[in-house]
Amino acid sequence: MYRDASDVQSFLDLLNTLDDHPFAPVRQLFNTKAELIITRAPGRLDLMGGIADYSGSHVLEFPIAEAMFVALQLNDDRRLNAITLFDEPHHSSFTMSLSDFDAPVEYERAREFFQHDSGWAAYVAGVFLVLMRERNQRFESGANILISSRVPPGKGVSSSAALEVAVMQAVTVAFNIKIDGRDKALLCQRVENLVVGAPCGVMDQMTAVFGERDRLLLLLCQPAELKSMITLPPQLMLWGIDSGIRHSVSGSDYGTVRAGAFMGTRIIADLKPDFSEGGYLANISPDEFEREYVDQVPERMSGAEFLRRFKTESDSVTAIDPQKEYAVRKPTAHPIYENARVQRFVELLERNEGFSELGELMYEAHQSYTALRLNSAGTDLIVELVRKEAGLFGAKITGGGSGGTVAVLGDDVSRAAVERVVDSYAKETGHHPYVFSGSSPGCLAFGHLRFSFAR
Repeated sequence: MYRDASDVQSFLDLLNTLDDHPFAPVRQLFNTKAELIITRAPGRLDLMGGIADYSGSHVLEFPIAEAMFVALQLNDDRRLNAITLFDEPHHSSFTMSLSDFDAPVEYERAREFFQHDSGWAAYVAGVFLVLMRERNQRFESGANILISSRVPPGKGVSSSAALEVAVMQAVTVAFNIKIDGRDKALLCQRVENLVVGAPCGVMDQMTAVFGERDRLLLLLCQPAELKSMITLPPQLMLWGIDSGIRHSVSGSDYGTVRAGAFMGTRIIADLKPDFSEGGYLANISPDEFEREYVDQVPERMSGAEFLRRFKTESDSVTAIDPQKEYAVRKPTAHPIYENARVQRFVELLERNEGFSELGELMYEAHQSYTALRLNSAGTDLIVELVRKEAGLFGAKITGGGSGGTVAVLGDDVSRAAVERVVDSYAKETGHHPYVFSGSSPGCLAFGHLRFSFAR
């Protein structure tokens, strides 16, 4: 069982030494006479699909070795007491009464509250609020929660989804709440969309829930369907190379590009009789888009003009700013072409052939991010360094873009080529990249542990 892996044992060892922890709130968090629920959820490497998930694309995701750990213990005073060990030795704590969520409160009010508090707290407390609002759950007990992460934040490998999913798994086990895996992922997405206020698709949460070690998840995000698990051909290997750039403030950002895509969706809905306003761009083929719609979707449109024409927002979690001008055609085109790229990628994997074409599809995906201005100087440099290495097939920026990690595809003798890329990047930038390699299971495959303190 994977639960015997070294990272699990390290977390259990940590729990057994909490009495000696230098951060006093950690020492005081748990009743050592009561058991804990232990859960685990990994980050993910986005191989193909990326931001097209919110437009209904197929995506290919890989659960990484790095994971989020949660230890949860019930308490009797209906308080949520949570501590993170994200940045040793600088830890952070959060406490609130779950009665503050009674009624339960509206998402907008909760969002405003957490804007003035610790950024991570919304991901944890949001799990309780979403279960109260969406599943009518009443929490008669509170919870003490310790969070330890090996998923580096700000690197584009979805530490946020790993946190939400690990907490959701612990809460549903501890409070005996029966929810299937797909609904866990969708509820965690609601935490991020409606409590945190971050407009994301669902691929990250689905991977953290359903991931299997050393296998790609083929997901259809309409809204969340696990199509298949794909084992990479034995001669292929995946790495993630961190650019060292957190989400860039220059150029377009994820939310603006997402808004442009949903504006294009709404425009096409007026042109296509069988395409409702709730339709998915990814269901339009590249040929159909070029033949019927590309000239009908404007390159750019102001928010004011869009709202005047359509009288409503285009997406429930993305606001249109009437004072802002949006790129529309390129964000609309991206998921249409990306979905076709993913499907071709899967076809080649299943045939165990065309490895150089796999790489070209990755480069095309990266170029599409660049056209959306979701690239960055660091990620572009890594991609170019990979291009120069004969032992590597392809590379692309991952996730939401604007920095973060580059996915790299090679074969079983490509490790030296990856090391050369890392060394060259370090020489040019002064940043020595973290390299993601290896894989681990999602929260369902891991399940949970019941832990009692050593006497």
